[in-house]
This record gives sequence, structure tokens and C-alpha cells, in this order.
Amino acid sequence: MSKSGKSKKWLLAGLAGLVLGFSLMIVLNSLYVKSSSNESCMMCHSHPDSDASWKQSVHYNNGSGTATDCAACHLPPEGSLKHFTAKAKTGMKDVWSYLTKDTEKIDWDSKGQLEYAVNIVYNESCEACHVNLFPEGITDEGVTAHLYYEDNAEKLDLQCISCHLDAGHYNPDYQHAQMTGLPVTTSSEIYTEAAEVTVFENYTERIPGTSASISMVAVPGGTFTMGSPENEPFRRSDESPRRQVTVSPFFMGETEVTWDQFWAFYGETMSEGRIPPEVVYMNNSREDVDAVSGPTPPFGYPDQGWGMGDRPVITLTHYSAETFCKWLSKKTGKKYRLPTEAEWEYAARGGTDTPYFFGGSPKKYTDRGLWRGIFGADTSVISSYVIYAENSRSRTGEPSDVKANPFGLKNMLGNVMEYCSDWYAEDAYSRLQDGAVDPQGPESGTEHVVRGGFYNDDAADLRCAARGHTEHDAWLKTDPQNPKSIWWYSDIKGIGFRVVCEVPDGVRAE
Repeated sequence: MSKSGKSKKWLLAGLAGLVLGFSLMIVLNSLYVKSSSNESCMMCHSHPDSDASWKQSVHYNNGSGTATDCAACHLPPEGSLKHFTAKAKTGMKDVWSYLTKDTEKIDWDSKGQLEYAVNIVYNESCEACHVNLFPEGITDEGVTAHLYYEDNAEKLDLQCISCHLDAGHYNPDYQHAQMTGLPVTTSSEIYTEAAEVTVFENYTERIPGTSASISMVAVPGGTFTMGSPENEPFRRSDESPRRQVTVSPFFMGETEVTWDQFWAFYGETMSEGRIPPEVVYMNNSREDVDAVSGPTPPFGYPDQGWGMGDRPVITLTHYSAETFCKWLSKKTGKKYRLPTEAEWEYAARGGTDTPYFFGGSPKKYTDRGLWRGIFGADTSVISSYVIYAENSRSRTGEPSDVKANPFGLKNMLGNVMEYCSDWYAEDAYSRLQDGAVDPQGPESGTEHVVRGGFYNDDAADLRCAARGHTEHDAWLKTDPQNPKSIWWYSDIKGIGFRVVCEVPDGVRAE
């Protein structure tokens, strides 16, 4: 073959290769574009309500007539390397889930919670669309908030969806505005007198002038060993050294303080505007019940749309809990307060000396580790007593969801973390004398003790001896107010409290 003939063949082969490559690029690009379409997303994402909630949201149903596509929120902006890698990773995960998972067994409610949403929505995509954060019609509160976030973007490391959870998927229970008015409570009878306590036994406190009541359990005094033994799985250093402690008899709320009970306090004492903290503290140092200053309206509905009624009140600060106790004491003529850490652990154990007040090892119930990741934890017993990561659907539950401990107290473990009156110190038990009677904890500190764990915790963190503490600054990180709220936390949901009532004088407790 002549030299020119060979050249023609190579030229033809090259042209064919270019045409084939170009055609392949067109096909792949078409597949790439189609795989980012809403229809493609709906093929894999079989959430029963995702399509409907998206079409009701402001990203679809708005005055401009512009609809935001799924990929615009759930992938980084197009053209970036992060977009391609995220698309590949998300695509493989979606296909695998589509082929292997039973959609009827997926907890769809938890997928709508902020904790999950922050992992599948990209801030840079929000910012690419919303260049102007101060559109016409924005409220003064919105301006203040956006200025705060702009000025503190690096420190906050905050995602837009943290405040705009319903922008892409409409949720009628989600409120992004100052709460107005008082939520409707579930009881209608107005009490005129507080309960009279003449014997040491369970009673129901009636809060005069309100429809709220609190079931109180008589907890007999006794001696127990506080802390965890060295061989207890998942124990931490702040749970030792173990100390023998004696606590006097007391009454304790059967459950955490509920929304119905808290709204009774809020309805009588709420502060309409932004009263400076120093004025609030001064008001609340008085002895007159009518002088008690209560919380300002929270931003949005603080129940997160999970429901109120008998569910535990959440997102309150330690000061809110203490003020509730002060108000309750003045309303009833009894001495209500937060439990000490010793009282709390004694009550949680219910006379037992094991990791939980029910049988079983933390190793049996934990979901940690490779083995548990494959085969799952044993939930048969613990789920009867505890609302936690395995059964909570990432939200609080009602008292009827669990059984009581031996003292008759519910939700001592799980559901919400509970405030104690003690300041937290890692070495608190080292400072505690063996044989102490009614210890009060350290005399000062920067954070308060919280106990019991909450609805998203693993079983390992729900042991009776497990200790925690507030993280005041972190829990107020995204609050744009100056000064920040003394009543409500902006960055923690699973925190609540229960009350203790001291035994009135003249009542014999054995």
C-alpha cells in the first residue's frame, strides 16, 4: 500500500474516532443531564410525601413562577469538582438504596429533621441562588439575623437550612417567625387551690389559677453508691471515684415538665418584649409571685412541630427551668426546685446498682462497633423503658411510650437531658466526701450538670451513672440577639427538666 493510502486510512480512523467520541460525549452528557432531572430523582427517592411537600414549598409554589429543581439544593453548584464528586457519591448511594432497601421500613419522619437535612443540602448552592439576603419584605428580625450570620459566617459554620428547613419541602408544623399568642393546652379545668400534702405519698399538684397539674412521686430517702464501677462498659473518668451518698426523702415529678405545664407558667409571666437581662434578674429576686418575669416569645414554635401536650418542654435554658420552679413554689406554697445530681442519680437507679434500672449490659444495647453495625443491637428490653436513638425517630416522646422505673418515674433515661442544680466539675466526685448526706455539688462553675441523655443518644450514653453538662455558648451560637436570650436555646433541642419538691414541714417521711 502506498504511503498516501496509509495516511488516508489513519485519517479516516481518526475521524471515525472523533465522531464516536463526540457521539459518546453527547450520550454521556445527555445521561448526565437527565440523571439530575427531577424525574430522575423521583425514580430513586420514593419518600411518600417528598414530591407533594416540594410542590407546596416556596421553592416551587411562589409568586415568581420559578421552580427550584432537586439538584439545585441537593448538589453543590454546577461546574465545580465538588459537584461532580457529590453527584457520583449521591448517585451510587441512591441506586444502592433503591435496590436493597424496603421503603416501607424507612423512618421517613427522621429524614425531615434538621440533623439529617444538613448532610444533603449545600450552603454554597443556597448562596448561588440567593445572592441578595435582604429581599424586599424581609422583617426587621430577618435583617438582624442575616447581618449576624454574615458577620460571623466562619465562626458559626452555619447552613442556611438551619433556619429555613421548610423552604424546599413544606412542613405546616415548622414556624420561622416569632411565636404569637399562647398555644392551646389540653386541659380546661381551672384549679383554685394547690394540693394539700399531709402524708409522704404520691400526690398530684394543682397549680392555682391554671389548668395545669403535675404528678409527683414520693421518693424514699436512702443510701446508694454514686458513680460507676471500673468494669462498667463505656464509663468515663468523671464518673469516679465512687462515693457512698445518703439522700433525704423528696418528691419528684413523675415525668419531665411538659409543654402544658410550662405554658401555664408562660401564660402568666411572659415578657412581651426584649427586657434587658439585668431587669429580669432584679424582678425575679422579689418574693411577689406577680413580679416574676417569664420568657419572651420564642422564635418559631419550640416543640419543632413534634407536638406539645404531655411531651417534655425543650430548648429552655437552665435559668428558665429555675424560674419555673420559683414561680411554681410561689403559686403552691411549697418548695419546688431542680434536683441535685445526687438526688437525680438516686432516683434514676430506683434502688438498683446496675448500669440501668432494668437488666442488661450496655454492650448488649449499644449500636457502636462493627459487629453492631452489621447485626444491630438488642432493643427488646431497653425500648420498653427508654426513648433513644433506636426508637425515637429523632424526636421526643410522650410518657405513655415507656414503662416506669422501680420508683414509679418515667423517662429518667433518654427522651431529654435533664437539668440538675449542681455546677459541673469533672472531678466533682474527688471533692465529694464518702458518706456525704444531701451533697449540693461544687460551689461555683461555668456549666451545669445535665443527666439522662436524650432521644438521639446511643444506649452507652444512657447509663444511670453517665454525666453530662450544659454547653451554654455553643447552645446559643446562632442566636442573633444582643444580648442573647436568657430563656431559650437556639442550638439544642433535647434538653428539659423535671422538678423536685422538698417534704413540707410536719410531714413525716420514713
